[in-house]
Amino acid sequence: MARFSRIEVAQTMKASGMVPVFYHQDIEVCKAVVKACYDGGVRLFEFTNRGDFATLVFAELNKWTIENCPEMIMGVGSIVDEATAAMYIALGTNFVVAPLIDEATAKVCNKRKIAWSPGCGSVTEIGKAHELGAEVVKIFPGSQVGGPSFV
Repeated sequence: MARFSRIEVAQTMKASGMVPVFYHQDIEVCKAVVKACYDGGVRLFEFTNRGDFATLVFAELNKWTIENCPEMIMGVGSIVDEATAAMYIALGTNFVVAPLIDEATAKVCNKRKIAWSPGCGSVTEIGKAHELGAEVVKIFPGSQVGGPSFV
């Protein structure tokens, strides 16, 4: 179950202006990176779903973070389907980031009141994401969509 509401997630994203994105298969490396970010003032962190047993690493990292970095809002990225989103929601993710718009993923996040930020490459996709409940979208891929001038 998420510890932070989707509104708290969106407000923290706005206040911080950045979300570090990281994956490593070694839990100790992950703990060190999260702790360094936390000590540096970061309060949002996106663990990417990018390797074998990533869910198991996230589960352990999220429990560790609750104890050691209590204000850190842990989320997960690179989520492309509802089953994977549901798995991470069960492990306590506070937000889900996707490289694309998947309506089923939006639906499962909305049912569980979890912030969902899909990747969007056009104004039409941004509109669709907002219709599906996204408060924040990820301009993706940033280098190909147009970068800051597009925003």
